[in-house]
Amino acid sequence: MKVSVIVSVFNNKGTISDAIQSIILQNYEHIECIVIDAGSTDGTVEVVKSFGNKINVFVSESDNGIYDGLNKGISLATGDVISFLHSDDVYDNKNVISNVVRLFSNDVQGVYGDLVYTHRADVKKVVRYWKSGIFSTPLLDKGWMPPHPTLFLRSGVYHQYGNFDSNYKIAGDYDFMLRILKAGVLVRYLPSVLYRMRMGGKSNRSIKNLLNKSKEDFRAMKKNGINRPYLALFYKNSSKIMQLIRR
Repeated sequence: MKVSVIVSVFNNKGTISDAIQSIILQNYEHIECIVIDAGSTDGTVEVVKSFGNKINVFVSESDNGIYDGLNKGISLATGDVISFLHSDDVYDNKNVISNVVRLFSNDVQGVYGDLVYTHRADVKKVVRYWKSGIFSTPLLDKGWMPPHPTLFLRSGVYHQYGNFDSNYKIAGDYDFMLRILKAGVLVRYLPSVLYRMRMGGKSNRSIKNLLNKSKEDFRAMKKNGINRPYLALFYKNSSKIMQLIRR
């Protein structure tokens, strides 16, 4: 089973190397590393090129936002399974992809796990712990979702249900997950930390971004038929308090 890992980046020469290294260090052999750069001008391109043939596909050109870039990566991926790693982030350990692949079967179309938010300067220092849990459809009406960066999906899911809606600026991943989970895509939970995300990403960088994220979340809920979206949005946002406590 080939796993395509799509790395999205824009002007982030400080951490892109960490992200790519965490892919290279995986103990699973059949990995396709795809880097989609949105036309960086700060030296990011040179950092990526320094990895040579460790990068299977590299594209650097302007795009219409993060979800347009991710869709571009999906169109270039040749793996049986597709996942995403943002340029600020790293996999938790070298066994992540091999452990994920073991959970795929003929019926299982996706695997997800837990995520920790870390201090920006030190990915070993945990700020929040997002523990996912086993999925059931009623949880969606309570604002539940798996951490998108931990979600590994068969490529056929994108062919069947479509890619990210690039009209969203922050919540396109949430909209996509509601779409596929509501449709009955079978996913399996791996109860361990798979992903380390540095604080300060687009959705949590400022109060303004958090408010915009909530507005887009609400729009995605209504679009995908979530019951009582106001209540679901409250549950979704309040779950972050438990993540802080759980750390």
